[in-house]
Order: sequence, then structure tokens, then C-alpha cells
Amino acid sequence: MKKELIAVIALALLYGCASEPAQVGGKTGVEDRTPPPAAQTPPPAISRPVTPPPSVQVDPLKDPNSILSKRSVFYDYDKFDVRDEYRPMLQAQGKYLADHRTAKMLVQGNCDERGSREYNIALGQQRADGVKRMLLLMGAVETQIESISLGEEKPRCAEHAESCWGQNRRSDMLYGGEY
Repeated sequence: MKKELIAVIALALLYGCASEPAQVGGKTGVEDRTPPPAAQTPPPAISRPVTPPPSVQVDPLKDPNSILSKRSVFYDYDKFDVRDEYRPMLQAQGKYLADHRTAKMLVQGNCDERGSREYNIALGQQRADGVKRMLLLMGAVETQIESISLGEEKPRCAEHAESCWGQNRRSDMLYGGEY
């Protein structure tokens, strides 16, 4: 009896698999994969003017092409008066300080190695004070600028010749964060 039951079940399964799919509306149940009729082409993209990326602001105090990056005034031997060639640079520095009231500056007066230590300290202070006075005339405020003398203690050049001494007779202007 088991053999007959298994045979009936097998025949029923085979018969069920052999049946044809039901038709709906005259079509078979097969998925239609034909492409849809050609759609209209999309409208052309609207062209927008290309805006360049925002330019990176360069700090004018560090830009080698800016007059503000030049910050040394050089002097003749035993002198502390600012020569006319440095006036445009000092005008630009004074204007920068006037426009940036929170900016601070240190002016360091320097001398060459000739002369006594006391004399060089006094001469360096006169040089730094002279630069400070000019910056104040150009619009800076007293509280923005400090002037000190380094005398002969901070030379740019250590040789014992006029070409080297000329580099050491100077006032250097340093902004806050640089000293």
C-alpha cells in the first residue's frame, strides 16, 4: 500500500507541474521586457556662470611682494635720523597699525660693534624712538608700539668690515607674535 501511495503522490506532482499557466486578458504571465518607447530627450542643462573658488587671503605682513613685509630701517654711522628712502615703508606700517588697532609692534634699535656698550644702548634707543615717532605720525597709537634698544647685542653680521657694520646699524619692526 505504501508503494501505491507514493506512486499517486508522484503522479500528482508531475501532473501539477505539467499544467499550463493561467492566461489573464489573453496574455501569458511572462514579464514583458521590451524597452518602453523612446522618451523625450531631457532638456539641456541650464548653464550657470562658473564662479572661481574664493581666493586665499595672504597675510600682507608675510607676503614678500608687500611693502609691509619689509621691516628694517638702516642708518649711517653714528646717526639716528630716518632717511627719506624709508618713509613709504613707514607710512605703510603706520597705516596698517591705524587700520588694525589691536596690532602691537616692537621696534628694536641696533648698532654695530664700534663704540662703548653704553653709547650703543643710547644710540639704539634713539633709533627705535625715531621709528616709533614716525609711526605715530602716520596714524598708529602710542599703546600699539614699544621701542627698545638692543645696542650691539643682536648683530645680523659678525664680520669686522663696513659692509657688515652697515647691516647692524638698523631698527627692526616686529609685530605681536614675532617677538
